[in-house]
Amino acid sequence: IGMALVPALAKAAPDVPADKYPELAARYRHHYLARQQDISLFEGVLPMLAELRARHHWLTVATGKSRRGLDDVLASRQLAGVFDGSRTADETAGKLHELMREFGAEPERTLMIGDTTHDLLMARNAGCASVGVSYGAHEPGDFGALGPRRVAHSVAELHQWLSDNA
Repeated sequence: IGMALVPALAKAAPDVPADKYPELAARYRHHYLARQQDISLFEGVLPMLAELRARHHWLTVATGKSRRGLDDVLASRQLAGVFDGSRTADETAGKLHELMREFGAEPERTLMIGDTTHDLLMARNAGCASVGVSYGAHEPGDFGALGPRRVAHSVAELHQWLSDNA
C-alpha cells in the first residue's frame, strides 16, 4: 500500500520546495509511462495468485497508483479479474481499512503483504498480520520492529509460506 505520488515524492526529495512537487510528479509520470511496458511480474506470481483464488482467498490491491494507472497495469499484466477489490490513492486515504470494511474482513483474518515499512505499519495499525517481502522497495532489516509473521526473500518462498499458513 503506497502513498500517493506527491506525498511520496515529498518524503523522497525533502529538499525540493513544495511548490515544485507537481512538476516533479509530472516528470516522474513522464518517465514511468515511457518505460511502463518494461515492467514485468516476478516469476511465480501468477501461479501463486491462481492457487490462492482456487483456495477461495479474497485478493485485493491497495496502491499509491491512480485508478487509471492500476487499471492499465492490471490489464497489461494478465491480472484483469484476478483481484476481488482494489483501492487507489485518488479514491481514498484509508485504503486498507476501507477494503476490510467492504469485504467484512476481520483484522485477525486479514494478512497484508508489503514491501515497505509503510505497508507493515499500516497492517499493524489496522490490527492485521503482515508478511514482508525483501524484493521490493525497502530494506528488510527495517521490518523486524513492525512484527511481520515472515519476511519472504522470493516469490517461491512467499508462495510456500502462504500454502502452509494461509
